[in-house]
Amino acid sequence: MTEIGYTLSSEEHSPNDLVEHARRAEEAGFDFLSISDHYHPWVSAQGHSPFVWGTLGGVAHATDEVDVGVGVAAPIMRMHPAIYAQAAATAAVMFEGREFFFGVGAGENLNEHVLGDHWPEHAVRMEMLEEAVEVIRKLWTGEQVSHRGPHYTVENARLFTLPEEPPKVCVSAVGQRAARAAAEFGDGFWAVGPQETVRTWEEEGGEGPRFCQLSACVAETEEEAVETVHEMWPNTALPGELSQILPTTAHFEQATSMVTEEDIASGSTITGPDVQPHLDSIQEAIDAGYDHVYVHQVGDDQGALLDLYEEEVLPSFS
Repeated sequence: MTEIGYTLSSEEHSPNDLVEHARRAEEAGFDFLSISDHYHPWVSAQGHSPFVWGTLGGVAHATDEVDVGVGVAAPIMRMHPAIYAQAAATAAVMFEGREFFFGVGAGENLNEHVLGDHWPEHAVRMEMLEEAVEVIRKLWTGEQVSHRGPHYTVENARLFTLPEEPPKVCVSAVGQRAARAAAEFGDGFWAVGPQETVRTWEEEGGEGPRFCQLSACVAETEEEAVETVHEMWPNTALPGELSQILPTTAHFEQATSMVTEEDIASGSTITGPDVQPHLDSIQEAIDAGYDHVYVHQVGDDQGALLDLYEEEVLPSFS
């Protein structure tokens, strides 16, 4: 059975607002929540980027039953994987009795360069990610761990606060090579927008939950929705690997200055007041092979999407 989720967009909202959005999303009937892990927003108009692991503590106490995942963290540079192991284990304990999904990926330069480390090419980052996941899983055993690998060193580390069951590590992948790698060491699959890479992941033996994020802007008119996305989330229209290699919000603003409202209107973001495009897009993701589909409402008015989904969308998939 497909589960429908809601995005807690750390780039656009303060931590206290994110906690309130989580409470309201559970009330509306969403099956799960996904929260982003960023050091910077994509563009300065988005305006926020709180520390996700602190925010998750508030979400855990403001909600009762809804499952939660981080979509996605990059445990390769900004924080050592041993610290991510502790953070995710603590979060999983706080969501006791619920599923906590740990989404991981090879990251973006925007967030990972902040300590001055060299930004390696994608193939190297995937090697780093695989080793990072290995370190994290070792620590989740509760045993004392020493690890000396090509990218990471751990000495005499042991986690004492652990959940009864370790979180599923769901690996994000865009290209075919990354999808094959994700099948080798992941417990699930994570993607932005329906992608055929999930088929590659399955063919390579990948098993577990399959997450897909859709972007939307519910507003009173199509024009208002397009304007909001153009102002607040123009990065959705950037092609290729730009989102992975640009280092600052200023660079993203330079790149997105070429994005027009027509680009937004003709793109993949669901815009406007009508419910049918939401139903169609969710069904398209389900047909592509995803069993966890979650929706990101762009802009300040989160209530517009929450109300629409509570009244018209979620009952269609229950």
